[in-house]
Amino acid sequence: MEVNSEKVAVIGAGSWGTALAVSLAKAGHQVRLWVRRAEAADVMRSERRNVAYLPELHIPESILITEDLAEAVEDATCWLIAVPSQGVRAVAERVREWQSEGLLVVSVAKGIENGTLMTTSQVLLDVFDRLSPTQVAVLYGPSHAEEVGRKAPTTVVASSLCAPTAARVQDIFMTPTLRVYVNTDLKGVEIAGSVKNVLAIAAGISDGVGYGDNAKAAILTRGLAEIKRLGVALGANEGTFGGLAGIGDLVVTCMSTLSRNRNLGFAIGQGKSLQEVQADMTMVAEGVRTTQSVMELARIMNVEMPITAAVHSILFENVPPEAAVRKLMMRSAKQEEWIVSDPTC
Repeated sequence: MEVNSEKVAVIGAGSWGTALAVSLAKAGHQVRLWVRRAEAADVMRSERRNVAYLPELHIPESILITEDLAEAVEDATCWLIAVPSQGVRAVAERVREWQSEGLLVVSVAKGIENGTLMTTSQVLLDVFDRLSPTQVAVLYGPSHAEEVGRKAPTTVVASSLCAPTAARVQDIFMTPTLRVYVNTDLKGVEIAGSVKNVLAIAAGISDGVGYGDNAKAAILTRGLAEIKRLGVALGANEGTFGGLAGIGDLVVTCMSTLSRNRNLGFAIGQGKSLQEVQADMTMVAEGVRTTQSVMELARIMNVEMPITAAVHSILFENVPPEAAVRKLMMRSAKQEEWIVSDPTC
């Protein structure tokens, strides 16, 4: 596949940042990978592997691995922000002096910032005061880094308020094994990609307790209804939630043992505390802090999100999972809003 080579700075060397850096390099782009800790960068340079996160994936010699943020971002044509969502603002503030005309900034961080309740694209535009909305995009969808690293077929969605910007992201990231679609409903894509992490925690809790497939199916379908309600209230396009960033990412994150949010929930369902689980994790489960932001957004927008509320009560109010589920099941009877009833019957 012929590509126009770009100078891409991948800011963040977790599993997803590393997998995308390798994918971009193999597609013919000039890639620099920023690693936060100098000692980790030394190991990655010498072994050409990310031992902590993706030990099986070889990092090509063409990728510059550096702990120097200036070296990574200066004169790059595209910045890929691949740090946890609650750290996006801090990293953006560190690189803002290198903003440039024509720069494209792409976020793969999924979450809603605590306090401000901003999505990651909003955080980036808040910090990068010289960039326009046409220079910011996100890349979301059902995409485990481990599978992208081993070239398993994967589909994602590039989203920006500007269609040509999303198309440019598509051109940069598309490979024979990573298929990129375009969607200009940036709000819907970001809400879907963020809230699904909360629901993945719910799915993991259900598995950990041992509820089975019926409960998992309920979490997926009723959880999607919650995502849709919040997204539409915030101005998103309802159709987005039936796409890759919606049902696609929700399914993969709730079902897979590779999902860190689902695994966190599973451990809690088996009786561990949130603090115990987080102490054992090497990667960040974005859904934990996003749960707090989503609950606040739901309150402000007056949107009913009972599954999210149940997750919040388990994580932050010490409510036992069984008690939270009992409260969910005993709510007043509802009509399924996916179906339009015939009022003449």
